[in-house]
Amino acid sequence: MKGNKKRTSKWLVMTVALMMVMLALAGCGSSNKADNAGNTAETEQQNGNASNAAAGENADKSLTKVKVVLDWTPNTNHTGLYVARDQGFFRNHGLDVDIIQPTEAGADKMVATGAAEFGVSYQEGITLARIQGVPLVSLAAVIQHNTSGFASPEAKGIKTPKDFEGKTYGGWGSPAEEAVIDSLMQEQQADVKKVNIVSIGDAAFFTAVKRNIDFAWIYYAWTGVEAELRGEKLNMVYLTDYSDKLDYYTPVLATSESMIQDKKDIVAAFVAGAAEGYQYAIDNPEDAAEILIKAEPDLNADLVRASQKWLSPKYQDDAARWGEQKLDVWKNYADWMYEHKLMDKELDAEKAFTNEFLPQ
Repeated sequence: MKGNKKRTSKWLVMTVALMMVMLALAGCGSSNKADNAGNTAETEQQNGNASNAAAGENADKSLTKVKVVLDWTPNTNHTGLYVARDQGFFRNHGLDVDIIQPTEAGADKMVATGAAEFGVSYQEGITLARIQGVPLVSLAAVIQHNTSGFASPEAKGIKTPKDFEGKTYGGWGSPAEEAVIDSLMQEQQADVKKVNIVSIGDAAFFTAVKRNIDFAWIYYAWTGVEAELRGEKLNMVYLTDYSDKLDYYTPVLATSESMIQDKKDIVAAFVAGAAEGYQYAIDNPEDAAEILIKAEPDLNADLVRASQKWLSPKYQDDAARWGEQKLDVWKNYADWMYEHKLMDKELDAEKAFTNEFLPQ
């Protein structure tokens, strides 16, 4: 990855999108009873239940079916969506929402091509997509501030970006990774050329740092919390501690411009239901965690509970309402990407996001 600066814009989009998918993977790691009595009363009750079930099926036909594709495997970034589905919030807004996982093409491409109406995306990905003429739009910030950073075992002694010098970083081969590391190190007059940057593919963080790397990029809400549960102490270098421009929205809920133009009522219903789901998770983190665990029983239940407790206050944080997005945040990160030659033209930030559908 190092030294190869002349990448095409198309390749940049693909590699940065891959980084976001793999970062999510590193952070996420990865459902009758019958009575046999035969008296008349029970028979009538069974008939009544069957009628109710049929009525329910008919009611479902009045709902609009839509898909929302996750960025990767289910985790607490997605809790609000599961709550909205399983608590009936989407249904109350006339939607039958199917939560699906992405194909190899990724969530952004699935939304852009209409394979899914909505998706979990990132400000990074939407910025690059729009530069390439792909009209994705962010509808809501799932988390108000960037909670990602560079993590390392405490014994490695990496407490600041300057400490990256002489160490090995394990990543996924995206030019954005080196650019972010470089920008943080420049704040302390350190040299990114003194960092050994290697690809670790989909290797788990806890395996990789015991084998051949010193630090990696993680989301604290999942991998950081997992470290706490394991009793493994980490040092964290958060992006937001060194650059305001790197306090971008990650993840976000996204759709296409065509959905907003042609099916505005469906977009409004989806955002309303999602907002109720995330508000529920803010107000009831314990119950929300159990909803996610029930929906996705293969997840580590203890990790989900601990992660939800850590993350729920950060969904809205200091914003006036959940999902709120600021123009300055979109402009700042786009400027940073342009300055670091990660895109070849400037972003029309006002078209990349909207707060129009958020509850007032």
